Amino acid sequence: MDETSYEFLRLVMHDPWFGWLHHLSELVVQIDEMLAAEEPAVESAATAVRDQARLLLAPSETGGQFQRKYFDSLQHSPDVVLAHAEAIKLLGPAKPANLPADQKER
Repeated sequence: MDETSYEFLRLVMHDPWFGWLHHLSELVVQIDEMLAAEEPAVESAATAVRDQARLLLAPSETGGQFQRKYFDSLQHSPDVVLAHAEAIKLLGPAKPANLPADQKER
């Protein structure tokens, strides 16, 4: 990593302007740790991470700091809209919480 990359990383980690990204970076770390683990993740852990990603990627004018900034980004950048659409597509549809587990996968 060159000096510029280290400076950028330092800013992202410590500058308050980037504070809204901490929830997303924590989720990325959680996913990386699951993928790097020697044992495969159990289905319930994978489902929990996927559900957490869906909640985090739900833009809102009145939600938490991340959701508000994410909402604003979607309003101003077609690239963010396209990336959001791809992420939601990859996450797949949400499973209704009130169905028995054997019916959720259908």
